[in-house]
Amino acid sequence: MEGQMEVQEVFAILHKWGIHTIGQLAALDKEQLAPRLGPEAIRIWERANGRSNRLLKLVRPPESFEESFQFEGEIETAEPLLFMLRRFLEQLAVRLAAIYLVAKELTLRITFVNSRQVRHGTDSSNWRNESAVAGKQIYERVFKIPQPTNNVDLLFRMLQTHLENFRSQHPIVAVALSAEPIKPAGEQFGLFETTLRNPHQLSETLARLSALLGTDRIGTPVLEETHRPDAFRMQPFSWAVVSAVPSGQRSDSHGLRTAHATAALRRFRPAVSASVLQDENTPTHFRGAEMSGKIIEQRGPYLLSGNWWDEKSWGHAEWDLQLENGEVVRCHESEGTWKADGIYD
Repeated sequence: MEGQMEVQEVFAILHKWGIHTIGQLAALDKEQLAPRLGPEAIRIWERANGRSNRLLKLVRPPESFEESFQFEGEIETAEPLLFMLRRFLEQLAVRLAAIYLVAKELTLRITFVNSRQVRHGTDSSNWRNESAVAGKQIYERVFKIPQPTNNVDLLFRMLQTHLENFRSQHPIVAVALSAEPIKPAGEQFGLFETTLRNPHQLSETLARLSALLGTDRIGTPVLEETHRPDAFRMQPFSWAVVSAVPSGQRSDSHGLRTAHATAALRRFRPAVSASVLQDENTPTHFRGAEMSGKIIEQRGPYLLSGNWWDEKSWGHAEWDLQLENGEVVRCHESEGTWKADGIYD
C-alpha cells in the first residue's frame, strides 16, 4: 500500500507540473528527475522510454490428457471403436512422454444413442444388467494399470481384451479416453524379493479369466471372520510386493521351530464320506474310503455352528481321532452323517 501511495503522489506532482502524456514524461531530464521525485519517478520514466525490463512469469495451464470423438453415424461393431482408441493412445503417449510422465490408469467412456449422462461402475456384466432396467446410456470403465507405462501396444491390448466381451443393445455415437498421469517410479527390491516378470501380461490374463468366469471367481481368497470351515471370499488381485517379514518384526529360529512343530491338517475337498462306530457316544472304530482302523484316542466333540439368523444356518460336531496305525483324522458329524475333513501330517 505504501508503494501505491508513492506512485500516486508522483503522478499528482507531475500533473501539477503540466505533465499529462507519456511523451511529455519521456522528454524530462532523468538526472534532474531523480533528486526531485525519488527512485519511483525514475522507474516510471524508464517505462515511458522503453528502458525497463519486466520479466514474464510462465504459468503452465493444467494438462488434460483426454481425447474424444463423436462419430458421424451410429456404429454397431468394435472395429471403428478400436481404430479410434488406438489413435487416442498414440496421441496420449506422445503428450505424456513429452513431459516425462506415464499413465497409471485409463478411463474409457462410451456414449450411446439418446444418451443421458449417468456414471457407472467398472464391471461390464453389471452394466449390461442395469442398462436394460434403468436405461443408462453411458458406459464408463476405469482400467488400473499394474505397472504405469506409455507403451501403446500394451495399453491397446488391455482395452481390446475388455471390448471383446462387451455387449450393448444400443448403437455407439461417441467415445472418449482419458489418462491419469504419474511420474515413473523407481523401485528397489530386497535381496530375496522379486517382481513380476510381466505385470501387463498378468493383468491381461486376469481380464480374460474374469470375462470367462466372472469377476467374483477371480482374485485372492481371503478367509471370512467365521468359524465355518473353508469359508472364504474373493477380493481383487493385488500385484503389490509385500515383505514376508512385517515392519518392526524380525523372524528368529524359535518361530521357525514352532511352525515346524505344529501339525498341519491336510483337508479333503470335498469332505470324504465315512462311518464311525460308537460305544455309549464314544467313537471306537473309524472307516473311510482310504483309511480305517480302531480308534485308540479321541478329542471332542467340538460343537460349531453359525449363521443361525438366516437361511444359511449350519452346525456340526468335530472330532480328532487317532487310529491304531498312528494316523490322526479330523472328522465331523451332522444330523447323523459322518464325514472325514482331513488328515494331520
